This record gives sequence, structure tokens and C-alpha cells, in this order.
Amino acid sequence: MPDNGLIPDRFPYTEPFSSIAGIGFGLTAYGIGVERGYITRDQAIDRVLRTLRYLEQLPQGARADGMAGYRGFYYHFLDLKTGARYADWVELSSVDTALLMAGVLFTQSYFDRPTAGEREIRHLADVLYRRVQWPWMQVRPPLIAMGWYPKEGYLPYDWEGYNEGMLVYILALGSPTEG
Repeated sequence: MPDNGLIPDRFPYTEPFSSIAGIGFGLTAYGIGVERGYITRDQAIDRVLRTLRYLEQLPQGARADGMAGYRGFYYHFLDLKTGARYADWVELSSVDTALLMAGVLFTQSYFDRPTAGEREIRHLADVLYRRVQWPWMQVRPPLIAMGWYPKEGYLPYDWEGYNEGMLVYILALGSPTEG
């Protein structure tokens, strides 16, 4: 969305929510767009800053309503207008948060120039990544749970094996706050 940087989950636009994984993919697309000449670096900086600033200020908390996430993790789907959890069936997602953080960290490394905008991108990326409390999602060590609901608690499933959960583990292991 032009005002907050959230990216609709699908096209054609059928539901008013954004997937946080889609936001992560979108953040990487901006750098690719610069490299391929689809947008200017300044346009990409504006879009990335809009997104990261919005994500950074969204409310985090254990309540079921009005929150975008908890302990640095984000809900799988966010309302496109408010940025809050889209519906009661939406879980706090470890893998979708990891995909979001992969995009966030991409912007941190791609925008490496000493300009004010690029320094702010690096700072916001650091704030967002450091906010994720990976051990909190590790309820059955050494594994990491797939998700959490405010009322029901943790999902009974963990990331195990060679699958998309590898990204969860790599980001958790590499976190500067959890090593």
C-alpha cells in the first residue's frame, strides 16, 4: 500500500490483508528492481523506508486484537489498512517472520551507502531483527515451534528436517541477541 508499504497477499486483490512473507519478498524485489533498471535507487529507498518505519511502529503485545505481532514475531497476515492481525484464525508465524526478516536483512546489506536514508534503513533493519526473541518460540528444544495464537498458545508442530524451516534456524542462530 502506498501509505504504509504493506504488500497485498495476492493478485487480483481479493482480501484486504498482507502476508508478512510477501513483504519480505517485496523488500528484496526493490533492490532487484534497482539493479534491473525498473526503479531508481531513490525510489527503492523511499519504498523500503516506508515499509520498515511502518513495521517498526506497529504494536506488539500478547493481546489477541489490535496487535501486529508479539516478541518481535509478526502475524502471518496483517490488515492492509491498520497493520494489525487480520483475523482470529491468523497465527504468529515463525517461518513467515523469518521470510520477512530475510527481506529486512537484505535491505540492510544492499543499501550500504553513507546517505541518511540508507543509514536509516540499516538502523531500522537492525532494530527489527534484534526485536525477534527466537528462544521464546523454542518451547520443545532444540526445535522451534511453527507458530503461536494469543488464546490457544503454541502450535503443536515444530520445524524439523530440511525444509523452509531452515531459514528460521539460520536466522535464529545468527541473531546478535540470542547467541
